[in-house]
Amino acid sequence: MIRRATTLLAMTALSACSFEPAYRRPAPAIPAVLPSTAEQAEPAPTTLGYRDVFRDARLIALIDRGLANNQDLKAAVANVRSARALVSVARADLLPTVDGSVGVTTGDGSNRVSTNSNSNGSGRRTTYSADLGVSWEIDLFGRLRSLSNAAVDEYLGSVAAQRGVRLSLVAGIANAYLALASDRSQLRIARQTKTSAARSVELSRALLKGGVAPRTDLRQAETILSQAEADEASLDTAVAQDRNALQLLIGAPVEEALLPESIESVEAMVEVPAGLDSSILLRRPDVTEAEYRLRAANARIGAARSAFFPRIGLTALAGFASSALSGLFKDDAFTWSVSPSATTPIFDARASGGLRYSKAQRELAMASYQRAIQSAFRDIADALARRATIDRQLAAGIRLDAAASDTLRLATARYREGIDPYLNTLDAQRTAYAAARTLAQTRLAKAQNLVTIYQTLGGDQTLDGPGSTRGGNRAKDNDTMWR
Repeated sequence: MIRRATTLLAMTALSACSFEPAYRRPAPAIPAVLPSTAEQAEPAPTTLGYRDVFRDARLIALIDRGLANNQDLKAAVANVRSARALVSVARADLLPTVDGSVGVTTGDGSNRVSTNSNSNGSGRRTTYSADLGVSWEIDLFGRLRSLSNAAVDEYLGSVAAQRGVRLSLVAGIANAYLALASDRSQLRIARQTKTSAARSVELSRALLKGGVAPRTDLRQAETILSQAEADEASLDTAVAQDRNALQLLIGAPVEEALLPESIESVEAMVEVPAGLDSSILLRRPDVTEAEYRLRAANARIGAARSAFFPRIGLTALAGFASSALSGLFKDDAFTWSVSPSATTPIFDARASGGLRYSKAQRELAMASYQRAIQSAFRDIADALARRATIDRQLAAGIRLDAAASDTLRLATARYREGIDPYLNTLDAQRTAYAAARTLAQTRLAKAQNLVTIYQTLGGDQTLDGPGSTRGGNRAKDNDTMWR
């Protein structure tokens, strides 16, 4: 009898069907080619690690430390572990539940007739038992399988989210490092300008005492000195705040030896390939996460549909019962029973509502997926647009800085010789000061643009995202999950 039941269960499990809609990856609602690659698209790299982009040894050391210590990343890892545990819970519903029990029952048996009892003169009876029970919901219509698939997709989505946090952390550390370098450069420029302006103030004061220069020259010289002093104080604050932000991202104090002296001292980053078609955006962690959420919503439709069909269960009990503990495990004390059951919904308004809700959730997940792709396209398009012009802007800034510095040198010399009024020198100082600060900001913009391109292309992720069909990639996803 038990062998027949086992065979029946195996055949039933093999014949289980699924009501999940066939999943197909939606066509991305974006152009096929990125804006700057309309003429020619180059092969996309399959991996893009931060060590391949960032060459500054101090920055790489800080990123490594941040990946080990950052609390946001630790929280993301904990979310992944939680989702993985939920997969185990969902998969457990596909397997039988086995329970064991032992017990002793003592009661009044004066009004009962039993051939398997131990009674004394007062009619009291004691019974010993040891049982093993098995219960199993046979997933004939794929309800449990669909819920398990949804849990797997939610887990894989949480893995993508954790990768997104990791990518954001790497980019955040790089940007904070570069911002600190730029502010230190601008602080150095402010201090140099303050020193130069202080000498001009001393010269103007001496010329004023000698009756050679008017008081306006002194006041004009003091304006550029005061501006440089105010900027120095502001940049001192910015540098301290930049360092605090960097330490927060890294999750530990940062020694001075790992901090950049200036934006000019940061080793140039590698240019990220930009000749790509838009399909590379499908590998971004946020897009991958959105697609796994869509797949999970699609799987839940199958579970909602199966609620309209019967649930088949099987309960089996085998054990021993005896009035004497010494005879509990004898052959004549063995008992067993098998109880199959089927529950068919006749009227359940919740099933219809649940199906409508699951379909609406799929539409929401679909919109979120398309929005994630469109946002990714906007991010990379903006970054590539900036990349197309930043080199020309930087070259112009370098020329402007050189010309302004030379103009200041000449204007200062002419003022010392009494050829020009101090107003010319003042204008030259302001122009040189602004040009130097603008050049530092442009260097920062170029470096951060490379970081942005690295981040918008998906960073360290592989080119492939979720498979185009559930069946084609489900085994691969499961294998990856349990490695």
